[in-house]
Amino acid sequence: MEQESIEAKKEYLKGYEKAVRQTERCRLRLEEIRLGRIITPVANDGTPHGSNISDLSSYAAILEQEEKRYIKLRCKRAMKCRKIMNRIERMGNEDEKDILTCRYIKLMKWYDICERMGYSRQQAYRVHGRALENF
Repeated sequence: MEQESIEAKKEYLKGYEKAVRQTERCRLRLEEIRLGRIITPVANDGTPHGSNISDLSSYAAILEQEEKRYIKLRCKRAMKCRKIMNRIERMGNEDEKDILTCRYIKLMKWYDICERMGYSRQQAYRVHGRALENF
């Protein structure tokens, strides 16, 4: 049962990374739309050509829809980050706070966390384990 609780905490914390990745995918899609990679390009005569899009108003509608989606995902990501950070900040041990922040908010790799905190990998794992128990 204890291991299930630890795994549930990890999944909760990883929720921020998932939100970051989802937002990034949406940003890339929006960029592709703006660059005309997804939407059929406009010919020199100023009118769109192709079988999927019949006019620029369709393009504008798709672009607007994707922009709204992107803004919504950014807000969701910010709220997720704030919730996780508030829970982390309520913890008592500063090292545990740092480990969780580095790993789940800053999305740092273990090597970089160890270097930053001056820990061996084993020591970092121990502090991380305690942090998850206390989270």
